[in-house]
Amino acid sequence: MTNSSLQVGFIGAGQMAQAMARGFVDRGGIEASAILASDPYPEALQRFEKAIPGCLTTDDNQAVIGQSDIVILAVKPQMMQKVAESISDIPSDCLLVSIAAGITLSKLNAIFPTTRIIRVMPNTPCLVGVAACGYSASDDVDPEDIERTQQLLESSGIALQVPEKLLDAVTGLSGSGPAFIYMLIEAMSDAGVRQGLPRDAALQLAAQTVKGAAEMVLATGEHPGALKDKVTSPGGTTIAGVYALEKAGFRGAVMDAISAAAARSRELGLD
Repeated sequence: MTNSSLQVGFIGAGQMAQAMARGFVDRGGIEASAILASDPYPEALQRFEKAIPGCLTTDDNQAVIGQSDIVILAVKPQMMQKVAESISDIPSDCLLVSIAAGITLSKLNAIFPTTRIIRVMPNTPCLVGVAACGYSASDDVDPEDIERTQQLLESSGIALQVPEKLLDAVTGLSGSGPAFIYMLIEAMSDAGVRQGLPRDAALQLAAQTVKGAAEMVLATGEHPGALKDKVTSPGGTTIAGVYALEKAGFRGAVMDAISAAAARSRELGLD
């Protein structure tokens, strides 16, 4: 089955569902009319319809299950059991893809028995085609399921299959990571304003600097430390800034933030 013939459903029509659907339509070969989303809140459905013109929406989860080849469970972890109770039958050819943080494949299989399930941790940059996703599949998922999921996810960035025990780390790093980068961009922009730059210029320079540095890492394949050293000339401006960051515990703070997010993901799986 090609992407163009796939019917993709979303249970939950929030921001991540919108971002993923938009990416599938813009770059994944999925027609907007092949996207169906359900949500109990009319406002959420209205926002989804606005984000993906031509899609279909409903408040009936069973309708999504019955009409989709792949159903993405885009709900909060604590809502998963309630979603299962709203579904009376799952067709044998329907693949479930959960993006709920922390809920393990074994728990998902218990909630949705005799169903093929893949866990995915996406991130919001899928909206602009530069997502970083990790995923793991249950034992009964066949290679075709994995290939289709991989293709869909790669339409909006990169997708790496990892052992399930590492998905909490993926959640902390790339799932929560965009928020940390936004904070960095905001702080850099504020610093530029403090030094006299107009706000709009400071923000553009900060965001483009982060984008450019990330592209350098991906394009060159060089270690970030090596790229950093190429910018830090002896006694220069950059090493003065690097020293200030090291003195403030910058690296440790970033590592602690990702570790805290990963730990929270594990906690969610225990609820």
